[in-house]
Amino acid sequence: MDVKEDVQENIREPLMPIENILAHEDGGAGDRTNNKKVNPCMVYFSTPIAVCGSYAFGSCAGYSSPTQSAIREDIALSLAEYSVFGSILTFGAMIGAITSGPIANYVGRKGAMRVSSVFCVAGWLAIYFAEGVWPLDIGRLATGYGMGVFSYVVPVFIAEIAPKNLRGALTAANQLMICAGVSVAFIIGTVLTWRALALTGIIPCAILFLGLFFIPESPRWLAKTGKEKEFEAALQKLRGKDADITHEAAEIQDYIETLERLPKAGMLDLFQRRYLRSIGVGLMVFQQFGGINGICFYTSTIFESAGFSSSVGTIIYAILQVVVTGLNTIVIFTSIRLKS
Repeated sequence: MDVKEDVQENIREPLMPIENILAHEDGGAGDRTNNKKVNPCMVYFSTPIAVCGSYAFGSCAGYSSPTQSAIREDIALSLAEYSVFGSILTFGAMIGAITSGPIANYVGRKGAMRVSSVFCVAGWLAIYFAEGVWPLDIGRLATGYGMGVFSYVVPVFIAEIAPKNLRGALTAANQLMICAGVSVAFIIGTVLTWRALALTGIIPCAILFLGLFFIPESPRWLAKTGKEKEFEAALQKLRGKDADITHEAAEIQDYIETLERLPKAGMLDLFQRRYLRSIGVGLMVFQQFGGINGICFYTSTIFESAGFSSSVGTIIYAILQVVVTGLNTIVIFTSIRLKS
C-alpha cells in the first residue's frame, strides 16, 4: 500500500472505535441514570456570555448602514472613500477567519475571544476619535479582524461545552445574536450619532471580556493540550458537581486520540474531487456569493435610492431579520427535542 492509499484508509477510519460505541450502547441505561444528575446551569450561564461575541459581530456588520450620511458629512468623505470604509470590514474578517484556528488552538477558546474583544474595542475607539479617513479605515479593519475571529471561535466554544442534547439549539443562538446585533445597530443608529453608535459596540465586548473570568475553558481544548486536571475540573463544572462525567470524559479522550492519528488536513484538501459535490460546502459558498453582506452594509442607502424612507425601511429590515432567525432557532430546537 503506497502513502496515498494509506492516507485514504486513515480518512475512512471511524473517529470513535467500534468497541467504544458498543460499550456506550451497552451502558445506555447507566448513562441515562447519570444524566439525571447533570445540571447544565453553567452551560446556560456560559452560552450568553460567549454569544456576546456574536452580538459584537453583528454590531460591526450593522454599523455602516445607518451612519453613511452622517460620517460623509462630518468628515467630508467621498462616496469612494466611504465605500472603502464599509467594505474593508470584510477584508479584516477574512484575515481574522484565517488566523482564528491557530489562535484558538494556541491560547484556547477563551483566549481567542479575549484577543477578538481587544481588537474590536481598539477598532471602535479608533472610529470614535477619528477625524479623517485613515483612522476610520484602521478602526474598521480592526473590528473586522475581531469579527472574523468571533465567527469561528464562538460557535466552536458553545459546541464544545454543551451536552449533546443541547448542542444544536445553543449553537443556533450564535446566528440569532449576530442578527440581533445587526438589527439593534440599524434601529438605534437612526437616533444616535455615528460616534455614539461606535461606543455602543464596545459594550458587548466588555461584557464578554469580563464574563470570561467566570466561565470554564472548553474541556475538549484542555484535553487536546494534555491538561488532564483542568480538563476534568472544567467538565465537572459544566455538568454539575453531582454528575458522573466518567463516560463523557473517556469519550472525549478517545475522540481526541483518534483525531490525532488522522492525517492533518489543509485548505487545498477542500478542492479534492470527492468534496466538490458536498452539499454543506456548496450551501456555505452560495450563501456568501448571494451578496447579503453588501445589502447589510448599505441598507439605508438602498431604501433611499428606491424612494422609500431609509429609517423606516431599515427598521423593518431589522425586525424581520430577527423574527425569521428566531423562528429558525425554534425549529432547530424543536426538531432536536423530538429526535431525542
